[in-house]
Amino acid sequence: MPNKTIYVSDADLPVFQRAQELTGGNLSAAITKALHRLVEVEEGRLAGFDEITVGVGPGAKKLQRFQGVQLAEWSRSTSYGNEEHRVYRTRTGRYALHVTHPPEWVHTAGKDGDLTGWRKHLSSEQQWGTTSTSATLSVFESFDELRAAVPAELAALVEPYTTEPEVEDLDI
Repeated sequence: MPNKTIYVSDADLPVFQRAQELTGGNLSAAITKALHRLVEVEEGRLAGFDEITVGVGPGAKKLQRFQGVQLAEWSRSTSYGNEEHRVYRTRTGRYALHVTHPPEWVHTAGKDGDLTGWRKHLSSEQQWGTTSTSATLSVFESFDELRAAVPAELAALVEPYTTEPEVEDLDI
């Protein structure tokens, strides 16, 4: 295996030391991993893809990242609030669907939560609560799979992008 010498400035030495700590002492592995990531991101950027980071799960606090381009955004109102849908074409040619769900609220009345209708509003024993905003990220291999999983209005917004080339070479 060939050796390569890397010169590190004194100002950058703490970063190299921290990278070595985080990778169990193998600085070569840390540098290689970082270079792989750099090449992947830059090649995607040169091909016209953005780095997309979305929140998923309860509270949408877990972050997931991929390279893609946004094709459509669509919202609809529910009894709890607005539900937002975004569709991306990924660098690998798949379709990613990110859906943000509004908080849901629950209101019950009566000792066991069994009162309904107008009686529940007169009860002195009322309970209520809300969930946090949540989000999901689903990946589809084809537009047909995506179309089967989303509202027809959203599929109609995405469909024109399924026949366009990702890069159009112009002879001008």
